[in-house]
Amino acid sequence: MQPFLATLASLSGGEGGGFNPIDLAAGGNLFWTLAIFLVSVPLIWKVVMGPVTLALEERDAKTERAIAAAEQASKDAAEARAKLEATLTEAQAQAAQAMAQARARAEARGQEIVDSAKAEAAQLVDGARKAIRAEQDKAISAIRNEVVDLTMNAASKVLERRVTSEDDRRLVAELVAQRSVKN
Repeated sequence: MQPFLATLASLSGGEGGGFNPIDLAAGGNLFWTLAIFLVSVPLIWKVVMGPVTLALEERDAKTERAIAAAEQASKDAAEARAKLEATLTEAQAQAAQAMAQARARAEARGQEIVDSAKAEAAQLVDGARKAIRAEQDKAISAIRNEVVDLTMNAASKVLERRVTSEDDRRLVAELVAQRSVKN
């Protein structure tokens, strides 16, 4: 260690001067500076620069992998979005088709109900007309029977005796009164 210290002391120029590698007047200093630098470069390269370079290369590789993964994720997301939009479009089309079919079925069913109601109403009106005609026929028949009965009664009374117009009126009034009491 002594020789090294002595060498450093001689390089420093002795008293109070200090080591100045750029000072060309002391040519030895420049030589030793270059020698130390050349000896330390491989060591620095091996010990410091190697791991730093590896770390930087590893960082670059991680960055590239992260970029590639992000690009792939973006691509996958775009594909998923496209598939989702296609599925959504298809679902909307199916929903619209189902709504159109349901609307068509509802309209057809509504038309069936209206047609059925019209047919039923026509049957009811026809039945009511038939019932009214039957009742009219019964009423006319009853009136005819009544008229025949009144006429027969009136004729039998007239034939029993000779009547005047005053008697005819009285006789008709009696017959009407008798009929009213019966009904």
